[in-house]
Amino acid sequence: MSVSQWTGGFVATVRVTAGSSPVNGWTVAMTLPAGASITNAWNVNRSGNSGTVQFTNVGHNGAVAPGQSTEFGYQGAGTGAGMTPTCSAT
Repeated sequence: MSVSQWTGGFVATVRVTAGSSPVNGWTVAMTLPAGASITNAWNVNRSGNSGTVQFTNVGHNGAVAPGQSTEFGYQGAGTGAGMTPTCSAT
């Protein structure tokens, strides 16, 4: 995950990489820092805008071949410092 931060906002890019087996759907959970909220997201579905947010694949990026990856991103207000994603295959 990479984060670009500026005063009052940030953009995060998250890469989902398959291990030795293919992935046919994925979920990434992210806990946002206090006061941070998501204002926009791309290449992903999301549940919520603040606190712990779950991101799930969209149709075109759910199947990931072994060793390959896909990316999604989101823009937020506040600070993006300290976010740590957890990922699971579905």
